[in-house]
Order: sequence, then C-alpha cells, then structure tokens
Amino acid sequence: MLSVTCAIIIRDGLVLAVQRGKKMKMPGKWEFPGGKIEANESEENCLIREIKEELHLNIKIAEKLPEVIHHYPDFTIKLIPFLATIESGELYLSEHQAYQWLSKDKLLDLDWAEADEPVIREILKRNNAKWNFLDK
Repeated sequence: MLSVTCAIIIRDGLVLAVQRGKKMKMPGKWEFPGGKIEANESEENCLIREIKEELHLNIKIAEKLPEVIHHYPDFTIKLIPFLATIESGELYLSEHQAYQWLSKDKLLDLDWAEADEPVIREILKRNNAKWNFLDK
C-alpha cells in the first residue's frame, strides 16, 4: 500500500485543486496536492516538503481529516488528508499542469482522482463557520 499525504489548502474561503500532468499516473485528473511519505518522515513533514517542492508554497497544517484507503486496479493508496493554509510563497506548478481555486460548491464540477472523492465528501460535510475560521 502506498501512503500519501494531501493538503486541502484554503485561501479566502476557496480550496486549491491541482490537475495531474501528462507524465503522471492518471493524467488530467484533479487532486489535492501532496505526495509519498519517505522513510522516517512524519505525515506532517512529508506534506510540508511536498507542497514546497510541487507548488513553492509554505503551508501551515490546521487539522488532519479521516484517512482514505482506495484500491485502484494496479495499486492501493492510503490517502492522508490535512486542512492547511498558506503561510508564504507564490504558487508555481512544478509537476501539475493546472490549478484552480474553487468554492466548496464547485468542487464536484471537476474530474477527480477516485481516492480524493471521499475527501471531498468530508469537506462538504464541514460547517462553513469552522471552514472560514481556518482562513483568518
């Protein structure tokens, strides 16, 4: 099983979605940014490192969400999501081909990687007052 972290990055009440590049598995699918946990690396440190490498952003982790285990035809993933905000940096894509800032009600409009779909459902259940608090 592949253990992967992902960040639900919130800014101005919007959520960051990134589109997988043509050379990645599942090209064109949308996902929350993140990556594989390296040996002896904590989930939080992995996520901070991956977001810095992939998006050139420094993030602050706010809360861990429920993990998702998803079975694709050729591999199984354990997706470990975290709510986060941007501390500094300018968004620049290193691996992905596109990004969008979306309101919660627009998240389902994209063609998401299947493992990310339960994370979206979790986000949609959340109280907007708590959601907006993260962004202050």
